[in-house]
Amino acid sequence: MPRNFPHAMLREIYEQPEALAATIRNYVADGALNPEAFAAVAEALRGHQRVVIAASGSSRHAGLAGEIMLEDLAGLTVDVEYASEYCYRSTHTLQDPGVIVISQSGETADTLAALREGKSRGLSTVAITNNAESTMSREAAASLPTVAGREKAIPATKSFTTQLVVLYLLTLSMSRLRGRMTGHAVSNLIAQLEELPRLLESSLEGWEKHLHAVAEHTRNARGFLYLGRGIHYAIAREGALKLKESAYVQAEGYPAGELKHGPNALVSKDAPLVMIATQDRGDPDSILRYEKTLQLMKDMQAQGAEIVALASEGDDEVPKLAHFAVPVPHASEYLLAILEVVPLQMMAYFTAVLRGIDVDNPRNLVKAVVQE
Repeated sequence: MPRNFPHAMLREIYEQPEALAATIRNYVADGALNPEAFAAVAEALRGHQRVVIAASGSSRHAGLAGEIMLEDLAGLTVDVEYASEYCYRSTHTLQDPGVIVISQSGETADTLAALREGKSRGLSTVAITNNAESTMSREAAASLPTVAGREKAIPATKSFTTQLVVLYLLTLSMSRLRGRMTGHAVSNLIAQLEELPRLLESSLEGWEKHLHAVAEHTRNARGFLYLGRGIHYAIAREGALKLKESAYVQAEGYPAGELKHGPNALVSKDAPLVMIATQDRGDPDSILRYEKTLQLMKDMQAQGAEIVALASEGDDEVPKLAHFAVPVPHASEYLLAILEVVPLQMMAYFTAVLRGIDVDNPRNLVKAVVQE
């Protein structure tokens, strides 16, 4: 029997498995990249060694994740700009880059201005939006739409995770175009990506119970620090933004290694840490990231910090150090990011609801910022 969700945000969190699957189908055919879907992008970015990503809000956090993917796997040099800043410091950004703009609506004023600034300087442009008929999609040289469907709640959920999927597929396409990955390697990574909707679907109900309990415990905290390393720093930033815009609670996302360089002064019982402590056990760099995070958790536990952690399923160490350990299914390093953000969305949702906030329509916010 179909569930009657109390808010659009929770419904849209639950719609993410199908949104991811639909977006994958839009770009993948028979286990391989659909060349027609990437033809215009390949033409726009061919020959470019450098890329500027311009975006705002959640879309910029997707861009930060895309930076890690494109640099690590495709060998590109990537600079992520606040769209609102790009036009004012364009002479100091990378020279002759391809420009990728990311916007859920495709109408965001400052991101549209960044797209037009890039075009005015003769740069190749690509737009990632959730509306294939949007102004950005029409004006860019190439369009890579997400297939999230309509998103009614102001806090981005399925539009964000589908952006991550498109950026991952773009990375695979650029890796092939630049000769950095074999077709067999790409097919193997696509097969892993195609498993993601099932992994997400199987985790949602458990996460809902778990994160409701977390929110009950932390609902009166005065602030949060979200910590992640590598691509997971982008997810920490997004998790913090979700809590700010949904629940009106001060939260900041930091690289985990930066905690002791100032932010540690904020840590106390009423300012919990939310730490991303997952790992890809087949990736030595991911294992090192995990070990560094584990050591930081030990240090913070000794300091008396309250810790909410995302940990890989079956992890025995993190639950010993965290007050709450939220299990995340096993996935490769870059795909873990797509799974990790969903429990953080739920934490923001339940914190908002418990604080009596209209989570679908937070104060002072609109779905598409069409005026700078």
